[in-house]
Amino acid sequence: MNLHINRRHFLIATTALVAFPVAAFAAEEWIDYKPGVIQSLLNEGKTVFVDYAAVWCSTCKAQESVLNDLRAFNPAYNEAMVFVRVDWDNYGRHAVTTSRKIPRRSTLIVLRGSEELGRIVAGTRVSDIEALMDLGL
Repeated sequence: MNLHINRRHFLIATTALVAFPVAAFAAEEWIDYKPGVIQSLLNEGKTVFVDYAAVWCSTCKAQESVLNDLRAFNPAYNEAMVFVRVDWDNYGRHAVTTSRKIPRRSTLIVLRGSEELGRIVAGTRVSDIEALMDLGL
């Protein structure tokens, strides 16, 4: 099922985030990657959304903003997936990156079981990121 955000609903949700910062805090929950955490979550039957990012990366920041807005707007994402951030500076050459052939920071992937359901490399369009997140529902 492909859900698209109605602009009016998106603006209402964004305004609600300003008025209710608790909702924004909940949407920003991420697990910082440590070796083995993704595989452990997958072994538990979880769907895992992985963000390969660097703190200095402007594309990564733009993606993070879109992700947080979408997660705040649609709580189903938070219920369906666990969100893990892989620090590119620490793990860019680590097996968590090389085994999945991640080409660069600002790569987003959705994993379930032994499958990669989808990925985006350096994309920041709301509709593309939303479509990727929908794969995890």
